[in-house]
This record gives sequence, structure tokens and C-alpha cells, in this order.
Amino acid sequence: MVADDHPVVCMGLSAIIGAQADMSVVAQAADGIEAIEQFRKHHPDVTLMDLRMPNLSGVEAIRAIRGEFPRSVFVVLTTYQGDEDIHRALMAGAQAYLLKGMAHGDLLEVIRRVHAGLRYLSAPVLESLAKRPPSSDLSARELEILKLIVGGLSNRQIAGALGITEGTVKWHVNAILARLNVSDRTQAAVSALHRGIVES
Repeated sequence: MVADDHPVVCMGLSAIIGAQADMSVVAQAADGIEAIEQFRKHHPDVTLMDLRMPNLSGVEAIRAIRGEFPRSVFVVLTTYQGDEDIHRALMAGAQAYLLKGMAHGDLLEVIRRVHAGLRYLSAPVLESLAKRPPSSDLSARELEILKLIVGGLSNRQIAGALGITEGTVKWHVNAILARLNVSDRTQAAVSALHRGIVES
């Protein structure tokens, strides 16, 4: 199955895969919800999953499908290589993480490898993952506040939006800066977007 919100990408991947004697595309999906529905109908051996799709992200779709079908196999195919994007995809259960633009032959080889029970991470993906700071997981509240920082809200505005005190916001902001290994809110916002912690 191919899950991507860009029809041209879906068509291109389907054509490449369909030209192989040992492969066929049994379903396509334009968002995470459709991917879950199509998986339930067709039970594909391997699913190519984009990360950023409307309605439900690729990571959320992988998590939901693997909750129902623990043996399901996923290859993430995306333009994003932030360490947090990669970490979340692997934690959700993806067996491979590929960047769009890779050679067709390499893509087909990875599909065959994961179908055989192997995992695959390219050198650039491993490099990004290696740069992920230890103990950088944010709590749900910290992530909520970080999203509002990226949105340009001040501590006072964040406090009002979340119904907490400004002092509590400052405490969380300090924890966020420490976890992201940055020194101010601007750097935190840039890091969050670059690493894929918060989507733009």
C-alpha cells in the first residue's frame, strides 16, 4: 500500500512498484485515516507511509494499525529528516525510514528487505538520529507549551491560553530549554521546527 497526500507521488510510486514482477500495489491512501481503512480491507505485506498528511499523521496511522495488526510492516518515505521525526516513526513501529528522492532501485531493495524481516536506516537518517540529545523527550505539557512558543505567544498569553500561572509557564519554558539544549525561546522554536518536534 502507498499512503501519501500528493496524488502524483502515489501514482509515481505505484507505477515503479507495479513494474516489478514480484510486487503489486493493492491500495492507495491520501491521509492517515484512509490508510487505516485501506489496511483493514487489503492487509498489505508492506506499507509505504508519508509522515505529514492531513486528518491523521503517518506516525499516528502506523501506531493505530500496529495496534490492530502487530506484524504489519512500514517503510516511512518522507522529505523530513529531523531526529524527532525519525525517533517517533521508529517508536511507532516503522521498520525503515527513507528520504524521498532516493534512487528507485534502492527503494525497491528496501521494500524487499523489510518484507524479509529486516530493518533499514540510511546513513543520513542514522546521522540525524545520532544527534538527538539524550533525555530530550518532552512531557505532554511541555510539548503543548512549545507549540505555543512556536506560535509566537508570550508567557502571559500561554498562561491565559492554558489556564495556568505565568510562573508555571516560566518553569516549563526553562525545562524545555534544558531538554532542547538551547538558551532562549527563539532557539527553542527553531530547534522544534528543524527537528520535527513541532510541525510548521
